[in-house]
Amino acid sequence: MTNTENNFYGLGIAPGLIEVIEKLKFTTPTPIQLKAIPIGIEGKDIIGIAQTGTGKTLAFGIPLVQRLALTTKGKGLIIVPTRELAVQVNETIMKLAPAGGMKTAVLIGGESMYNQINDLKANPRILIATPGRLLDHIERRTARIDDACILILDEADRMLDMGFMPQINRILRMIPKERQTMLFSATMPSSIVSIASNHMKLPVRTEIAPQGTASDLVSQEVLVVKKELKATVLLELLKKHTGSILLFTRTKRGAHKVAQALRNANHRAAEIHSDRTMAQRKEALAGFKSGKHRILVATDIAARGIDVTGIEVVINYDLPDDPENYVHRIGRTGRAGLKGHAISLATPDQRSDLKSIENIIRTAIPISTPENLPIAKFDAALPAFSTGRNSRGRGRGYRV
Repeated sequence: MTNTENNFYGLGIAPGLIEVIEKLKFTTPTPIQLKAIPIGIEGKDIIGIAQTGTGKTLAFGIPLVQRLALTTKGKGLIIVPTRELAVQVNETIMKLAPAGGMKTAVLIGGESMYNQINDLKANPRILIATPGRLLDHIERRTARIDDACILILDEADRMLDMGFMPQINRILRMIPKERQTMLFSATMPSSIVSIASNHMKLPVRTEIAPQGTASDLVSQEVLVVKKELKATVLLELLKKHTGSILLFTRTKRGAHKVAQALRNANHRAAEIHSDRTMAQRKEALAGFKSGKHRILVATDIAARGIDVTGIEVVINYDLPDDPENYVHRIGRTGRAGLKGHAISLATPDQRSDLKSIENIIRTAIPISTPENLPIAKFDAALPAFSTGRNSRGRGRGYRV
């Protein structure tokens, strides 16, 4: 390894920002930071393809703050898919922004418009927003983006999965064509290619891992369990794994049901899904980070919005509707160089759903058969695992 690969020196970062990075105790750049930061600082457009948990916020945050500090004109605009991700991106950017004497504003649904308008009156140089709330402010004339000189689309594939393409196109038409665009995504679907072709200037593509792959730091296993025995198996798993647990269900109703059952069994469990208010979701996430809640039950709304170091295990109580969401779910563990583990509970009729996930991650997931648990088997056999990527169908599994 060269000296540059061991630290942030030699990446073109200004001395003032280097001091901030050192105070924050960021010592070794991640692969995406190593590749993206110099490109971003040069002002070039970037398409960054990297797994979740690889340090993408610093990869675009450092160039953003440094380039904005070079001028008193223009602002940076960061678009993200979820409220939780917006809050967490802001937490990181706020640590860097003082180096350039900048303020930030977070524009998300579920929060007071009045407070956001007051934040906007302070003339922040950096806006972090979800698409819908940003457009609300623009329509009310409380925010403007016609002076945005740097645009960042974070978790772009997730935004498009959530149906935000019309809003993204509206936003892209409102901001100056002469700008720098940095797009970060875990996968590279055709919709992302379209954005790159129509709205970016000769973007430099940097890919840290094959799109759709899971982190090598995350070990994985599948337990085949009858639907009616999932709760029993879950309680046994929680006896074995005593650290922090992030548990995913397919539906918000299922998330509430599982969280309530865990609390009834004297487990410290909180829940995050679209039926919870923003204040409730913030409390749940803060409590999970602090250790007040050992278990956080979530739907896929949180698959890319939770940046918590030290999650011991991710449990897929339900396999995801979209097999690509499996990668984002298990990417919540095995972060910051730490090892993690993922356990998925599949019902006997979900063999094809598992195969779809294995095709996405390009590897077979071991099926575990512990003797002390009521384990079942898959129904009639299907063809063996294939490394092809044609299986993109949604799962047929039950909904809790």
